[in-house]
Amino acid sequence: MPMLAMLLAAAHADADPQPREEQVLTVPGFADFLAVDGDSVWATNKGRVERWSRGGKRAEVAMTHPCGAMAIAADSLWVADCKDGTLNRIDLKTARLLAAIPTGIANPAGELNVVAGAGSIWVASDNAGKIARVDPADNHVVASIAVDPGTHYLAFGFDALWAVSSGQQSLQRIDPTTNQMTGRAKLGKQPGFLAAGEGAVWVQEQGDGTLARIDPATVEVSGRVKVGADLLYGDIDTGGGMVWLRTTADQTFVTIDPKTLAILGRLGKPSGSGALRFAGNGVWTSAHDVHTLSWWSFTHAASGGAAN
Repeated sequence: MPMLAMLLAAAHADADPQPREEQVLTVPGFADFLAVDGDSVWATNKGRVERWSRGGKRAEVAMTHPCGAMAIAADSLWVADCKDGTLNRIDLKTARLLAAIPTGIANPAGELNVVAGAGSIWVASDNAGKIARVDPADNHVVASIAVDPGTHYLAFGFDALWAVSSGQQSLQRIDPTTNQMTGRAKLGKQPGFLAAGEGAVWVQEQGDGTLARIDPATVEVSGRVKVGADLLYGDIDTGGGMVWLRTTADQTFVTIDPKTLAILGRLGKPSGSGALRFAGNGVWTSAHDVHTLSWWSFTHAASGGAAN
């Protein structure tokens, strides 16, 4: 078992499992979606994206309306602009806007993902059912992929693009070599954000309060875990032998064993809607309702060393 999973499993045996350290940063505005960049994290905010570290804000880039989960690839941050209908490319080193690509944005309300995989950047571009594939070599749309109407949520993993339509309650697998759909799974109520990792594809069934595990080979649901009354407006990530699920009720986030589907920890106080990203030796979470960004560090009391 990975060290981080071992530490959390041990913490679960305690009466009140909590991380040993939470560093809270005050972030004015509406810090929301996150993307890990080394020892720092990028966050969407009102009229800007910002780069933060545990020491404070490092950079800021103005945008009209940054929205949705972001991706880091080709030495750049890729973020949707819901007002301009563009996919924006920002240089990680200089924090300068390199390109605003007119892709269209499928969900102007901002609940969507930009993801990277197979040498491309992907964004849901039309609510009628389209995903734009962008080549970072020239910042051009090289394909428009037909998917279920209302497809907004994306993830890349297991050599495939995965796309969720909340309205159609579907998970779709897309082959990046052909840009064709090769499988579909029926999901529960109001599916939303998803992640591909730790042996499966994981989808928040927000209306049911459940997390669904999907086999990437068969595209069939292989298990579910009930987390709460609902999972509206949270986030999800995988890493360190765990599934990490940002919630809005009962706690800040939960940790789930990907094999047994056991909930290993319920960590932090409820802090409203926000995002979550696993960063190897810790976890970043945002809480835009209370204007904070938190770094959760997992350490072992006996050794005092960081869990990797």
